[in-house]
Amino acid sequence: MPHTRNIPSTRQASKTLHNPDRRPLAGANLERCLYCASADIIRAGKRYKQHEILQRWYCHSCAVSFSPRTAGKGSTYPLKVILETLCRFYQGHTIAGSANYIRQRFGLSIHPRTISRWLTEYRDLTTFARLRDRARQTHTPRQLIRTTRLHHKQVYTYRIHQGKLDYITEGREHQSFQPIADYLSEMAENCPHQLFQDSGDTGKRASQGKAAFNLDAVEIKAKRNQACRIAELVLQTVTINKRRHDEIQRFMLITDSVTVAVEVPIILTPEDITHMQRQLGFQIPIETDTTLTGHIDVLQIRNGKVHILDYKPGAAKEKPITQLMVYALALSRRTGLRLYDFVCAWFDEHHYFEFYPLHVVHKRRRK
Repeated sequence: MPHTRNIPSTRQASKTLHNPDRRPLAGANLERCLYCASADIIRAGKRYKQHEILQRWYCHSCAVSFSPRTAGKGSTYPLKVILETLCRFYQGHTIAGSANYIRQRFGLSIHPRTISRWLTEYRDLTTFARLRDRARQTHTPRQLIRTTRLHHKQVYTYRIHQGKLDYITEGREHQSFQPIADYLSEMAENCPHQLFQDSGDTGKRASQGKAAFNLDAVEIKAKRNQACRIAELVLQTVTINKRRHDEIQRFMLITDSVTVAVEVPIILTPEDITHMQRQLGFQIPIETDTTLTGHIDVLQIRNGKVHILDYKPGAAKEKPITQLMVYALALSRRTGLRLYDFVCAWFDEHHYFEFYPLHVVHKRRRK
């Protein structure tokens, strides 16, 4: 008989055993120490809270005992439950409907006033709040986000926020970006999957490229922005490293006001590269006779530009210029938009680095 200390009742204990999602064991599959990132960690008992059980860990490298972070100080609900409630609401469901979903998934009864308080508390990070009512007028919750599973060597969940995309491209500032909406729809319906599934001599991933782009006179701006703050919040609920990308992408797509798609498939052919070198005069040091493919982590439209974002854990130690340049060149070529209209960036919860891809391949001549 399993130990059930501090569990309210036999019935509740039964739910925990047969459906772990009812009372989640937070941090059950942690892979690294949260303090020194060492993999030399072991389980060190459990901590029982009112609505969750925390797995505690001990790190042999830094001699620290810890459990994954949950909600803010004084909160009786797991942060995972709070963020799932926010996502459900911003997908177009009512507060009552969101509470019912949480009850079914986690076995927790949450008062509507509590949900309203969460909506206020996290308003700064959920900027879709100002667009939600309009989106509900034109899209049902099931229509709001279009999801396509892409089996490209591994499974990618390609998502398009239809409500947000329609609203943004209808505005005067971003009307010229309608080709982006057309491309996203085309990839959902007619993606050439065979190009992504090919390997070896017939295809190559953009992230594998090692071309040495000339970065003279290219300014890479470092800052900490909304993407970093969202990543910091979401990562507190993620204990399995391979889930980090998907959880951050999903929360950004549902709750911010500018992310229009995630895991966007792109294609850059040798013919595309030749055209941009000869017709546009771009300095592209990519020598390949194969098609380059990839998936853009996060695609945003804001401030009159199309922003291509890549989430990189430990962003300060990364410099994925070639990967981001392939994404920008491919999207420019496929949509017919100028490279001038794009901004590239990579980020984690601490840092955000951005640059203009046009400055990388087109150097202004001195008079």
